[in-house]
Amino acid sequence: MNIQNIISQMTLEEKASLCSGLGFWETKAVERLGVPSIMMTDGPHGLRKQSGDTDHLGIAQSVPSTCFPPAVLSACSFDRELLREMGEALGDECVAEDVRILLGPGTNIKRSPLCGRNFEYFSEDPYLSGEMTTAHIKGVQSKGIGTSLKHYAANNQETRRFSSDSRVDERTLHEIFFPAFKKAVQEAQPATVMCSYNRLNGEYASENHLLLTEILRGQWGFEGIVVSDWGAVNDRVKALAAGLELEMPSTSDYNDNKIIAAVKSGQLEEAVLDLAVERLLNLLERVKGNGERTAFDKDKHNVLARKIAAESMVLLKNDGLLPLKKDAKIAFIGEFAEKPRYQGAGSSQVNPITMISALDGAAEYAKVTYCKGYSIHDCEEANPALEAEAVAAAKAADICVLFAGLPPAYESEGFDREHMRLPGGHVRLIEAVAAANPKLVVILYNGAPVEMPWAGKAGAILEAYLGGQAGGGAVADILFGASNPCGKLAESFPKKLSDNPSYLFFGGEGDAAEYREGIFVGYRYYDTKEMDVLFPFGHGLSYTAFTYSKMTLSAPAIDDTEMLTVTVDVTNTGKTAGKEIVQLYIGPMQQDERLIRAQKELRGFEKVFLQPGETKTVSFVLDKSAFSYYNTKIKDFHVLSGAYRVIAARSSRDIALETEVNVSSTVQIPFFVDVNTPFRDILRLPGGPEFVKGLAAQAPMFAQGENEPGSLGFMFEKMMQDMNMRSLLMMGKPGATLEGFQAMLDAQFNQ
Repeated sequence: MNIQNIISQMTLEEKASLCSGLGFWETKAVERLGVPSIMMTDGPHGLRKQSGDTDHLGIAQSVPSTCFPPAVLSACSFDRELLREMGEALGDECVAEDVRILLGPGTNIKRSPLCGRNFEYFSEDPYLSGEMTTAHIKGVQSKGIGTSLKHYAANNQETRRFSSDSRVDERTLHEIFFPAFKKAVQEAQPATVMCSYNRLNGEYASENHLLLTEILRGQWGFEGIVVSDWGAVNDRVKALAAGLELEMPSTSDYNDNKIIAAVKSGQLEEAVLDLAVERLLNLLERVKGNGERTAFDKDKHNVLARKIAAESMVLLKNDGLLPLKKDAKIAFIGEFAEKPRYQGAGSSQVNPITMISALDGAAEYAKVTYCKGYSIHDCEEANPALEAEAVAAAKAADICVLFAGLPPAYESEGFDREHMRLPGGHVRLIEAVAAANPKLVVILYNGAPVEMPWAGKAGAILEAYLGGQAGGGAVADILFGASNPCGKLAESFPKKLSDNPSYLFFGGEGDAAEYREGIFVGYRYYDTKEMDVLFPFGHGLSYTAFTYSKMTLSAPAIDDTEMLTVTVDVTNTGKTAGKEIVQLYIGPMQQDERLIRAQKELRGFEKVFLQPGETKTVSFVLDKSAFSYYNTKIKDFHVLSGAYRVIAARSSRDIALETEVNVSSTVQIPFFVDVNTPFRDILRLPGGPEFVKGLAAQAPMFAQGENEPGSLGFMFEKMMQDMNMRSLLMMGKPGATLEGFQAMLDAQFNQ
């Protein structure tokens, strides 16, 4: 395709037509010039290709496809290769269905457990989100299929999602809400980036030039096209000028005509439209797929879906009840055992090719009894008859496996949860069964954290999240020991909703959603505040045990331009083969008044498989980004010189090994000293201590004898740190002037 030649032959109307969809899922064609139409479809964890009547909310039926585990679960695998393998399988299914762009993955940060769409986002942590997102995109796009990185940016609630204004400070955006997008763009180059519905700091994302052009393209080097979320465009001409090439779905030429009129009136330069068309035509060349449409192996993909689910489910608690003995009398309780909740509701909803429940999966290993316990669609209150049946089954069993969680009505795209509680009927059932038989295993099906006031009554808790079409089989594999659990939580579980840092502000006032917690999202808040949590970020148990040893650094001190290699030995000290996820955190040795920052932040992870008694060395290579923060003065990331903790951990709270490294910054931040600069800041400058000491010697009030703690001299020395040259003048230094003081400071520090 000779793109420039095609553009030169296009009419203004044809150019404008390419900037919006043909219908719900297709782009427009220009047949006379050989420009084809392509199809895109929803479903980050599966293909949601609709035939016949179409919609964007998963109401109409779609063609059967493999329903892999949603991001809420797959992120807990901490496994880049597994996410890439899933992406490759999704790419194969797109090729088979002639779908050219898969609308995902969802990369937004889990700011609050209440967000109704958390099930399709990876994590509260930007590093983990970025790693999982990048692997997913690389897998899909290896098949010649495009992806759509979404929802850009600061889309962290469903409440008032078409009008809300996410008000986020610059540093927080660059440290928390941008990094996963940035990494995916720079390392995987998604074919498209999808803008979000919301406004960001007063301006709709769809027409935000800073977001779509200055940052996305100018700073990160994005080469694809920006597509709107369905119905997200507010002002089409302004959006096009800001860098949004494709509006979806069709607006029946309404907005195309606005583009045409804007060009004709001179409001919009035609060169801007030409550039958008060029990018759109480049996209068509890029997403042709690898070869002809070929059928994919459904059984193979189902096996992969089960593997991903088993590798991702998190064993939260185990007092020795798991794995189950196959000859025990086992009672399965709860309708979720028979009818699992396996994905979220809304635009990502997939029509699965097949479905296996935990009951089906258990039949592969042992004979179990089953009773319903509750009705999925009517469980806010306990059902006395079903509860009595469950209690009787519990008393007759050696061990009970109770399935609880959040019914579909509790969480979905389009609305946020109001609380973190399980349905009242589930809580009552857990308590009743635990009273009847203390050997209780609880399996959770949910798309976000829940409160667990009953946790102490359960001997084991398995967080199965939403497992996809083969999730029931994965639950059985873990229960009976065929799979050793190795997932770790990609989000913190607070004890109660009010512990969450966004609690007072989530949802906002009217359209204003203020992110007042700043960088303190998830474990960054809980760990820095030293607050108790139900289960910490990165937590997950195994049927074996691992010890860490021999932590080494490639150097005790580095400049921020140098790389640091960290190695840790990990040994399987148990009797079962298993996988451990080694997490590497970095944090300051001590807090510095110049910068408010988290106690520690995830900067690396590796998943390693070990046979009993086996030891392997895990390596991490860190660059400047591992130690830096976003400095708003220089509009870039910067390292604050000093000592840093290097932490190898099993979770954000379970630290195995720790050492320190000194990092020196090679970038000097411009600093102008004036008469209002506190002496504490001057003391940090070259020559500063001598300068301040000289001033103190001239002031009798600061020469009060000994400077022992509690003495008058000590008090005045501390007081002087927060004084400045202007304050000295106000205290009557003879013959002094502000102009004279400033000249003195200029000569000493501002040259």
